Amino acid sequence: MLRARSSLEAHLYMDLHPCECGSSDFDRRHRLEQRGDDIVAVYEGACRACGRNRNFTFLMADEIPPPPPAFGGPAPSEIIDPGEFAAVAADVSGRAGLELLNSPESEHHRQRGAMAYAVAAIEEIQKFIPAGQDAVPESAFTSEAGRVRYQKDPGKFRRDILEIELRLTRQIVADIDAVSPPSGGTGPRA
Repeated sequence: MLRARSSLEAHLYMDLHPCECGSSDFDRRHRLEQRGDDIVAVYEGACRACGRNRNFTFLMADEIPPPPPAFGGPAPSEIIDPGEFAAVAADVSGRAGLELLNSPESEHHRQRGAMAYAVAAIEEIQKFIPAGQDAVPESAFTSEAGRVRYQKDPGKFRRDILEIELRLTRQIVADIDAVSPPSGGTGPRA
């Protein structure tokens, strides 16, 4: 059974595993079940593109998850590999970056959530670096997409490169906070 550290991680997993038709969009009905000592989250619903029934069951972690946009605690994910997190971070920050470039500063707050999500995804990649090592080991890439991403540029998974990427992405979030108050706000965030 898939072990999810949070509902956010479970949702990302479902997004990364589309239906046979290629769509990851489905009406997710959710319920929690007690199975012995375990809490299990069940998501099911019809694919919006083809109507096939989709069903995912996750064993939920015992520890209380950190607040979103974090995906889980200090241990690395067991269901999403570092290459998948890298793809998510690149995609989300790339789309948000285009919006930031093409919108007035007063509207930048609209992209804050996306950039914070990208920060959380980069933080997840770092969790795969073993103590005392300088990079994510190749063995951590368990998905086809993750292996392809790693093989294309293994240097992107070095600790120093990830720290630079994380610092720059966090700076974008800080810049958003400085120039664009949240909706209904009266000034920059403190």
